[in-house]
Amino acid sequence: MAGNREFANRRLHSLLGVIPIGLFLTQHLVVNHFATKGAEAFNNAAHFMESLPFRVFLEIFIIYLPLLYHAIYGIYIAFTAKNNVGRYGYFRNWMFMLQRLTGIITLIFVTWHVWETRVQAALGADVNFQMMENILSNPFMLWFYVISVVSAIFHFANGLWSFAVSWGLTITPRSQLISTYVTLGVFVALSVVGIRALFAFV
Repeated sequence: MAGNREFANRRLHSLLGVIPIGLFLTQHLVVNHFATKGAEAFNNAAHFMESLPFRVFLEIFIIYLPLLYHAIYGIYIAFTAKNNVGRYGYFRNWMFMLQRLTGIITLIFVTWHVWETRVQAALGADVNFQMMENILSNPFMLWFYVISVVSAIFHFANGLWSFAVSWGLTITPRSQLISTYVTLGVFVALSVVGIRALFAFV
């Protein structure tokens, strides 16, 4: 019974990491990328997202609650997993360890980012180009954001690989190898989008 519950929890954790959290990450990166077209383009894109009907409902049930479950169960996985990269230096063992490490980095970053943006917005601040420009004018914060955004993207892209395996989409070694290259492409593409967006605020 406990084994079945563990299996179900891990599959749900994997699913939520892709849908909706991974989709939200991708959408968030795309909106931020409007900063490369200037302050007005970014502010218009951000305003459009803030003006969506039922935004609070969507944020709670499509973002925050799935993210909370994924984070809490992810912490459990991270601190109960047996990392063996020192003994077995295979590629997937390293990916396994990095998945846990980037998950912790991403959790710290998301908590801070929500405080800096959503909480401040609730207190009356404007979430706009100038806010991000002010935050990223600090070199420490800029590199904190760069490292954290790349970590979040890696966590999502590598999580896609694990999702495909755990849900039986890639069973054979060949399909898993193809999936490795596909998810690597996702990581590179989204990292370019994310980093370009960050430096557009500088």
